[in-house]
Amino acid sequence: MTNPAHIPVILQEPRRHRYLKLIALFKIGKGMLLLLLGISLLFLNARTRWMDFLSSWTADEILMEHSKPVAFLLHNLQAVLTGGTLRATGLLALFYTAVLFTEGIGVYLEQRWAELLMIFATSALIPVEVRHLWHRPGLSSALILMVNCFIVWFLYRVLRRKPNPAPAPVERELAKIANPRRAKLIASSDS
Repeated sequence: MTNPAHIPVILQEPRRHRYLKLIALFKIGKGMLLLLLGISLLFLNARTRWMDFLSSWTADEILMEHSKPVAFLLHNLQAVLTGGTLRATGLLALFYTAVLFTEGIGVYLEQRWAELLMIFATSALIPVEVRHLWHRPGLSSALILMVNCFIVWFLYRVLRRKPNPAPAPVERELAKIANPRRAKLIASSDS
């Protein structure tokens, strides 16, 4: 791998930075969507107007006030809204939002720890996505799985190629003494 001819084009210097920035913006975008979802889940519990609106909508607009399936769905929705499941899901969404923002901002700034965090966090979700694709095949599930596999592969290759930067040695210079007589005194005392 020391021969530059064998380095894939995607890993060469200008493109690698471009793809890192693109991956970081993708993660920040996912974090923004998850932030909106988490906030809406947390504050949806406090709004009883939603259930009143849905009940009046089913009675007035779609004229299914006495329909057993609609009443069953409304009852289940009310049970979910009043239970603690939605609040726990909202808190989990906000926690994962913090992880996504940390990954995205760190990778945008090309921090090595953020790239490692993104590899571990993204690869931990791949088995869940494979299971989802197995039980509910679809184009969007396949695309999400392929994008996350690409992110893990790309960041692994970037981390493998990029050496750990060692701090450059700092050469210290002695201060020059402006007074020549004092410099002779210091030099004679050192010997």
